[in-house]
Amino acid sequence: MTFLLHTDDVKPECGTRVDVAGRPPIAVFRLGDEFFAIDDTCTHGAASLSEGDIEDGQVECPFHSGTFDIRTGEATALPCTKPVAMYPIVIENDRIFVRLDQGDNAGQSVCPRQKSDAQ
Repeated sequence: MTFLLHTDDVKPECGTRVDVAGRPPIAVFRLGDEFFAIDDTCTHGAASLSEGDIEDGQVECPFHSGTFDIRTGEATALPCTKPVAMYPIVIENDRIFVRLDQGDNAGQSVCPRQKSDAQ
C-alpha cells in the first residue's frame, strides 16, 4: 500500500491532487465520510480532475465539462467516454493508503463495480 495523505487534508465534497513518484497523479475525493481515489488526469484531455467541480458524486472536467462518477470512475457525460482508473483505499489512523497495483477501469469502455476491500 502507498500512503497518500491524511483524511484532514481532503475537505468535504472536494478533491485533492497527490503526486506519487514514478506514476501519474491521483485525485482523492471526500464525499460525506467516504474517500475515493481515481487517476487525476481526465481521459479526454490533460485536465486535473481534482480541480473540477463536484455535484451529486460526479466530478466535472475543468477543460471540456465531461463528468466522471467519483465512486466508480465511470465516464458519465460527453466528451468523456473512457473511465478513469480507480484505486481501493484503506484508512488507518486517519491516514489514507491506496493500492496502486489494484486500479480498475483504465482505458475500458465499460466500468466494472468498485472493489469493496477497504478495511
